[in-house]
This record gives sequence, structure tokens and C-alpha cells, in this order.
Amino acid sequence: MQPSPTLARRFWEAVEPLHALVYFTPEPAEAARAVGLTGWWMGYFAGRIAPLGRLGGPAAASQFFAFAPRKVGYALPAAWELVAPERVLATRQAAVRVALERTLPADRSGVPELVELLELAVRGCAFEGRPLAAGWAGLEPPTDLLDRLWLAATVLREHRGDGHVVAVTHAGLSGLEAGLTHVATGAVPGELIRRTRGWTEEEWEQARRRLVARGLLDRAGRLTKSGGILRRDLETATDRLAADPVMLLGEVGVARAIELAAPLSRRLIDDQVVPVPNPIGVPRP
Repeated sequence: MQPSPTLARRFWEAVEPLHALVYFTPEPAEAARAVGLTGWWMGYFAGRIAPLGRLGGPAAASQFFAFAPRKVGYALPAAWELVAPERVLATRQAAVRVALERTLPADRSGVPELVELLELAVRGCAFEGRPLAAGWAGLEPPTDLLDRLWLAATVLREHRGDGHVVAVTHAGLSGLEAGLTHVATGAVPGELIRRTRGWTEEEWEQARRRLVARGLLDRAGRLTKSGGILRRDLETATDRLAADPVMLLGEVGVARAIELAAPLSRRLIDDQVVPVPNPIGVPRP
């Protein structure tokens, strides 16, 4: 099942890799280790949540809806005993700038216009009930062009991600159950999601049985008719909740942003900077 190619979805697919390289390039992980964070996942969780301050425990786990809470708990709040959130942010942003300099094509003539469009889109975002997006949007605006590019892409993806959590919970699914239904669409491999999100085989199997009992998956793990409808409605709701920045840009502005962003994102994917398939589920635009 492929989601409908709405403007909001096409916009996300074109822009997401510009943010997502933070997870797949070596520079951010090396910077996290250099300031004292231990292990890749501590750098991941601390780096994403740093704008919200020294969160830990259930408050931190609630921001990482798709992950097993204990996986988040291994990293937070322990990270803040090693380094302050402000330093995590500064080193992460500096490392991403280096990664962008290394991986983007030499011809960046369209980047200034793209940055202006993405920053305009950010101004269209509402942040009620969207803590990660609000945290990143509240940072002091950078002056470097690539810093601005990555921050705008980050706010937009966290805005969409926070909206996706709202849609998933409204649909009556847990983060684990949403992961299983995503796998059932064929968009991402099950073992990749289970392993990266930190769920045990027993937890995965228990969630599968719950979804079978609800009539959303069959015994082979495929979506039933009801499951397909739920998944389609979930994707539709995610796109609808991500529509505010698209509405501000308008059809012409979104089309231009996609025109400028998609070649950059394709380059990142074609050069295997951002792999496809990936746990995020973003395809090559």
C-alpha cells in the first residue's frame, strides 16, 4: 500500500533527507563522543531532545514514541550528567554543517532560495501538542546558510513527526503497534525496525498478537482489509496534520521548494549518505 502523493507528503520526501543525514554521517556521532556521550544511541537521544533541556525518564520516553522506553532510559537522563544540553546542541549543529559541506553537491546555487522557502514554511507551523518541533523552533536562528538549511528541515520534520504521534495515538495504537503496521505495508523491513527501536522478540510477538486479535493483521503479519484502511487513514491524518506549512507556502511555493530540495536529497541517497530503505521510511524523492 502506497500513501497518496499529497503535497505535504511530497514536500516531506523532498526535504527529509536534508535533516536525516544527521543519523547516517559520521561527524555528528564523532562530535557526541568527543564531548563525552557514550555510545551512538546516547548521542541520538540527547541530540534530538536537547532543545527541551534535561529531560529523562517517562518524560523523555514520551518524546520517542516509537522506541522501547528502556532504550531511551539507558541514555537519558544519564547524558546530562556528562554534558549540558546546550553543549550537545552546539556540537551537533557544528558537526552537521561539516557533514553537509562534505556531502552536498558543489553546485549549491539554489540553496539560498530553498532556505528562504523552508524558513517561511516553518513560520506556518503551529506547535500546540508538538514539543520536539517547538523546542527546535525556539532555538536562536543561526546565520550560516547550511546551519539555517538544516535547522529549518529539522523543525519541519519534527513538526510532522509530532503530528504523526498524535495521529497514531488517536488511532488507538502504541508506538510498537504502529511500527508493526508500518512494516506490514512493505515500506520497511521488520527486523530493521525491531532492532533499531529496541523491542525484544517477545514484545514484538505480543504486539503482533494484539493486532491479529483486533483484526488489523492476519496471522502471517500482513495487513487485513481493516488494517489497510486504518493505515491509510493514519497516513492521511499525518499528511493533514503536516499541512499548515504547505498551506502557507501555497502550491507554487511548495512546488518550487520540492524542485530545489529533491535534487539535493537524491544526491544524498544516490551517494548512500542516507540509505534506502531506512528506519524513517523516507523514499528517494
